[in-house]
Amino acid sequence: MTDLTKRGLLGGTAALAAAAILPARNAAAQAAQDLPAHERPLYEAAQREGELTWYTGQLQAEPSEAVGRAFTERYPGVRCNVVRTTSQVAFQRLSQDARARVAQCDVFSSTDYSHFTFLKGEGRLMPYKPENAAGMVKGARDAADPDGHFQITYLALYLIARRSDRLSEAEAPKSWRELTDPKWRDKLAVGHPGFSGAIGNWAIMMRAAYGEEFFKQLERNRPQIGRSAGDPVTTLNSGERLVGVGIPSAATLFSMSRGNPLALIYPTDGTLMVPSPSAAIANAPKPNAAKLFMEFVTGDAYSRTIRQYYAESLRPNVPPPEGARPLDEIKLITPTPQQIQNEMTEVKELWRDTFGV
Repeated sequence: MTDLTKRGLLGGTAALAAAAILPARNAAAQAAQDLPAHERPLYEAAQREGELTWYTGQLQAEPSEAVGRAFTERYPGVRCNVVRTTSQVAFQRLSQDARARVAQCDVFSSTDYSHFTFLKGEGRLMPYKPENAAGMVKGARDAADPDGHFQITYLALYLIARRSDRLSEAEAPKSWRELTDPKWRDKLAVGHPGFSGAIGNWAIMMRAAYGEEFFKQLERNRPQIGRSAGDPVTTLNSGERLVGVGIPSAATLFSMSRGNPLALIYPTDGTLMVPSPSAAIANAPKPNAAKLFMEFVTGDAYSRTIRQYYAESLRPNVPPPEGARPLDEIKLITPTPQQIQNEMTEVKELWRDTFGV
C-alpha cells in the first residue's frame, strides 16, 4: 500500500469519526438550550463525567430501563447504568460497597423508607434538594427528608389482584383479613419482606391491624412466597395461583395492558401506599450526574415515563395512569417513618419464624 493510499485511508477514518462526533455534540448543545436554567450547569458538569450508576428496587426491570433511557435522551452524553434488583438486595449491595470501601453507586432508590433514615444517620447521603421537587404532588413533598437528603420518587400502591378468568369479582376476597379464610388455601401468592421493602411495609400494617395471629392464619393457607412484591404478577399470569397479595398496582395494570386476565381489588380495609425515596450517595463517583438524576426523577419527564408503565404520577400536570382509581377515591393506609424504622426488623423476623423462609 502506498503512503498516499495510507494517508487517504487515515484521513477518511478521521473524517468519519468527526462526522460521528458532530451530531452528538449538536444534540447535547440543543438539549442544554432546552433545559431550565437551574439544570444547565449540572448538565455541563455531568457531561464531563459521562455516566452514573443507579441502584434501584422501586420499579420493575422494564420500566427501570425505560427511565434510564429517558434520562439519557433528555441529557445526551450522560449514560444511566441501571442496576435493578429488589430493594433489600439493592441495599445489601450498597452496604457491601461501603464495607469494601468501593464507590460504585451514584443514586440509590428503594421501597424501604428505613434504608434512608439509616443511611442519613450514617452520613452516607448527599444533602441535595432538587429544585424540581418544589413542583411535585403534596404526598411526595410531605414525605421527603426536610433536610434534603432524600426525595420521594415513587408513590406505590399495593393491593390485591385476581385471575379474572378463573375468579369472579363476587367470589374474590374484598379485604386483607379475608385472605386468612381457609378457602384460599393454595391459591395465594405474595412477596417476602426480607427482600421487598413494600411487603415489609404491608406486614407492619397487617400486624398493627390484626396482630401476629394474622400471619399464622395466612401461613396455614400455604401462600406461594416469592421475593419482589411484583413476583405474584408472574405467578398469576402463569396460572399457578389465583390471588396476588400485596401486589403493585403499576405492575398489575401493565400486565393487564398486555392482555393478561388480571383485575385489581382495592381492599376495604385499606390500600397500602408506600412513599419510596431516592437519594444521591455522599461518595458518589459521579456527583454532578447524581444531582442531575435527582432533578430528573423529581421532574415532569420522569413522571411521563413511569406513567407509561402505570406508575402513579408525581407531578400535578401529568395525569394518573389509565385504569387506576384516583387517589382521593381510595382508602389508603401507610406506616409512619417511625413505624418503619422501629418495626421493620421485627416483622422480617416474625415472617421468617412463621413461614420458615
